[in-house]
Amino acid sequence: MLRVSKLTDYATVILSHMAKGASAFHTAIEIASATGIALPTVSKILKLLVHAQVLTSTRGAKGGYALASTPDRITVAAVIRALEGPIALTECSISHRGCKQASGCGIRGNWGLINQAIHDALESVTLADMIKPAMVPEKILIPVASLSR
Repeated sequence: MLRVSKLTDYATVILSHMAKGASAFHTAIEIASATGIALPTVSKILKLLVHAQVLTSTRGAKGGYALASTPDRITVAAVIRALEGPIALTECSISHRGCKQASGCGIRGNWGLINQAIHDALESVTLADMIKPAMVPEKILIPVASLSR
């Protein structure tokens, strides 16, 4: 099963709260209270998002954290990279050095195709998309042939 970490999931909740918020700046305490995520966890995530330039921070009485761009310019891929590093399904999607089988592997390139398709899908979804009301389709069908385009 492919899944993002709990911290990445929390980061999307935090960013969604910030994107919906009326004020430009949000404090860690306010975010923790509004989202129900523990303050130490919120603080850790905010620091990682500032470091990745997804958020900006301002010190002082009227300071806090703000989105570094508009919600339609912050992608889910950027959030995942901020919390988890490069998006890759297999080690060889990032580097061939960690795999002892790389020299004789006949499917390495195919993992690259799959990895690129997932990366492109995550780049196509923005924070603005995430805060829209969910539309629940009856079934989601993705033809396997469309993944190689």
